[in-house]
Amino acid sequence: MSNPVRVARVYLRVSTDEQDLTRQEAIVDAARAAGYYVAAVYREKASGARPDRPELLRMVADLQPGEVVVAEKIDRISRLPLAEAELLVATIRAKGARLAVPGIVDLSDLVADSAGVARIVLEAVQDMLLRVALQTARDDYETRRERQREGIEIAKRAGRYRGRKPDLAHHRRIIGLREAGMSIARTAELAGCSIAQVKRVTALHRAKNPTDKPEIVPNARPVAPPA
Repeated sequence: MSNPVRVARVYLRVSTDEQDLTRQEAIVDAARAAGYYVAAVYREKASGARPDRPELLRMVADLQPGEVVVAEKIDRISRLPLAEAELLVATIRAKGARLAVPGIVDLSDLVADSAGVARIVLEAVQDMLLRVALQTARDDYETRRERQREGIEIAKRAGRYRGRKPDLAHHRRIIGLREAGMSIARTAELAGCSIAQVKRVTALHRAKNPTDKPEIVPNARPVAPPA
């Protein structure tokens, strides 16, 4: 009797548009080498502290019973506050799927082969380990944010803080796509950035170039001149 096919969905995430996912791409090959069929790879450039990440939500919606979510680390999946992080994990589990993340002890096979008190204990241990990992990911996020704020304050007091330099080439690409008639969502997809960034860059461009042609609204009716 042949073994059932193990199906994985791989989630790759970095926090900013300036970062790239190259290092994490190795996870896809590692999953295949471990015997998984990779049904899809979801690539995201967004903070792990955001619950509304489009690719994360798409992955959860795509999950089928028995599938496995693979990520580089638990903080790639979530840096959310613990209650929200546990809700995300519960949603994944409700789809009949489970997490396969390095650093997280996976007792799923032992749980499946156990019954009674042993099963209850193993499930409790699994939940405890996952909770600790999720809280650690959130604590690390908060620590990084606090250090960043402290560093900015020190630089401001010393007169050295100038803020992050904008990626002008990336901004020109966004503006070019918008001026070519692409929607905000399509521009974000083609430029490899968030919808929020497309809106920010577009608004900044219009503020600096008020004489540019207004955006064309499909099916808009011309306004009749006053009599």
